[in-house]
Amino acid sequence: MTETATFGGGCFWCIEAAMKELRGVEAVTSGYAGGSTSSPTYEEVCSGETGHAEVVQIEYDPAEISYLELLEVFFKVHDPTTKDRQGPDVGSQYRSIVLYHDDDQREQVEGFIERLNEDVYDGNIVTEVEPLRRFYEAEQYHQDYYEKNPAKGYCQIQVKPKVKKVRKEFAALLAE
Repeated sequence: MTETATFGGGCFWCIEAAMKELRGVEAVTSGYAGGSTSSPTYEEVCSGETGHAEVVQIEYDPAEISYLELLEVFFKVHDPTTKDRQGPDVGSQYRSIVLYHDDDQREQVEGFIERLNEDVYDGNIVTEVEPLRRFYEAEQYHQDYYEKNPAKGYCQIQVKPKVKKVRKEFAALLAE
């Protein structure tokens, strides 16, 4: 039985590629969530007017990888202390956000952030935590973007280092 996690930490291409490296991850879909516009397009989300963030929805097998392990990877591959920015990407659509699917996820992410704030970030985490109300799948050309475009400049400069970090720091969690 699979479970679902939804995270936003900058451009969805980066988080999607990093999560696809992990064992137990069965699917990762780029999309939009956390806003008020119904069925937003990429252009609308980029305007910053819809309230949506670029997010990924992760289908995973909890017998192979836990929600907490996914959170560990997520918080390692993006900067949870910068508001509305990740690297060169600026705007509310690039904010750090965890959209929980149930009370168990909410409790886990709130506890995880609390520990990180105490142990690592000195209270500076700005990651939003809110219930997932609706997920809108992004346009097809955004899906599997890194796999399809590894030589593009953005992928080389922004995505590839995150994938390399996951491979190095989370070797025990990698898919075979």
